[in-house]
Amino acid sequence: MSKVTETAAALAAPLAEAQGCTVWDVEYVKEAGTWYLRVFLDKEGGLSLDDCEAVSRPLSDQLDEADPTEGSYILEVGSPGLNRVLKKKEHFDASIGKQVEVHLYRPVEGKKQYVGTLNGYEDGDILLENGFRLAKKDVAQVRLYVDF
Repeated sequence: MSKVTETAAALAAPLAEAQGCTVWDVEYVKEAGTWYLRVFLDKEGGLSLDDCEAVSRPLSDQLDEADPTEGSYILEVGSPGLNRVLKKKEHFDASIGKQVEVHLYRPVEGKKQYVGTLNGYEDGDILLENGFRLAKKDVAQVRLYVDF
């Protein structure tokens, strides 16, 4: 599967750059019996539908030519959203000082979910305000926190 996501990311990057965007993440997942190849884009000031379309159309053609999958899939190009999942070091680095929501595999100090300001990211550990550290082995998912 990593070959699929790596190929899609490599093909999408110059197309996204031409639109003033960056590739935030790529995932290749099976849901309800159907494979989805999702390319998430980010853009300073916000992503538009035109940006997504400008990347999606040529990317679809390039993926057809490269043929990185064994079967059929649905290509989706869009935004990771306001409450985007942070996965890569660069995601965490760009989010220092922002509110995050951390979901844990098991309770730490009696809680499985924490919301706080991201102060750092060290070797996969999440550092929140007041020096509170959540170990990589305990962290299931980290998202930007949006309070409506």
